[in-house]
Amino acid sequence: MSRLLSACLAAAVVALCGAASAPAATVWLCKPGLRPDPCTPGLRTTRISAAGAPLGTFAPPVLKRRPVDCFYVYPTVSDQPTPVANRRIDPEERSVALYQAARYSSLCRVYAPMYRQVTLASLFGSAPPTAAQRELGYRDVRAAWRDYLRHDNHGRGVILIGHSQGTFVLRRLVRSEIDPRPSVRRRLVSALLLGGNVLRGEFRHAPACRSRTQLGCAIAFSTFNATPPADALFGRPSGGREVVCTNPAALGGGTGKLDTVLPSAPFAPSTSFGKVAPGVGYPAVRARTPWVEADGLYTAHCSAQGGANVLQVTGEPVLHALPDAAWGLHLADANIALGTLVDVVTRQARRYLAVRKQ
Repeated sequence: MSRLLSACLAAAVVALCGAASAPAATVWLCKPGLRPDPCTPGLRTTRISAAGAPLGTFAPPVLKRRPVDCFYVYPTVSDQPTPVANRRIDPEERSVALYQAARYSSLCRVYAPMYRQVTLASLFGSAPPTAAQRELGYRDVRAAWRDYLRHDNHGRGVILIGHSQGTFVLRRLVRSEIDPRPSVRRRLVSALLLGGNVLRGEFRHAPACRSRTQLGCAIAFSTFNATPPADALFGRPSGGREVVCTNPAALGGGTGKLDTVLPSAPFAPSTSFGKVAPGVGYPAVRARTPWVEADGLYTAHCSAQGGANVLQVTGEPVLHALPDAAWGLHLADANIALGTLVDVVTRQARRYLAVRKQ
């Protein structure tokens, strides 16, 4: 089973390479002024205990006029039965944008393009995409990025956000479209590249973040709460290079506590992820606010135990590796430290604005 999953994941990664036809006009999942826009919910939050009991509500701080932008590329979520999805906006894309990107709307305008991604049917099935199909997703995101720079950026700072397949796409975008271009590179506030095996030294000008005021850097990790098995899909060295782990709660190294944030609404129940998500193990919560937050339930540090460089977390409730131990807490990567990540990039955004004014 694990070997099959490894092979499927490898197929999805390879799906970011190859040759294909030119992409069509950008379809936006999230964009300022779009209605509906899953990336602009209310931000009021219920703080909860480890058991899910409400401890009160609060409104998180919001940066005035949202002075920077976020460019988000979502993970493998499409339930379409084809090897590669079309760019129709389905419930799973709306839900994952809410879960992974919407909280950042407290500090940035969120742009999220639809792209012809490798689907769950391909990842876990027996119908791999063709070489031409494999290129479509990256070409869509690259076209959307260029569209955004041409029509919407106007010199603003940008935070990249990706998870899983979205991170693999963004890694290539950074290497090809951002890192080699000084005028674009100067706009990079930071890059959150989660669950996607970023390699040490992969980007010439975007090192791992080591402080909350460092700019043009990357935060990358894959989450486990047990020693990664020999067939772990994340954290293993590749091509002789180490996989990056940056602890968002202790960027300079060491151990820190994570602030976990989740929407109060369940992931779209009729979708594959909606059916699996409750098995991760977060407490069931009934809240009248759009968000719930649990501060400090999990403690994290970067670890090379078992030969995989990953973010090891401890705490309760104990979360579950899905679909099996080889994946670790992949399904929790984006939310287990979401409050911490928002705090980090808010400080980086403030630093970016201060530097630009000098």
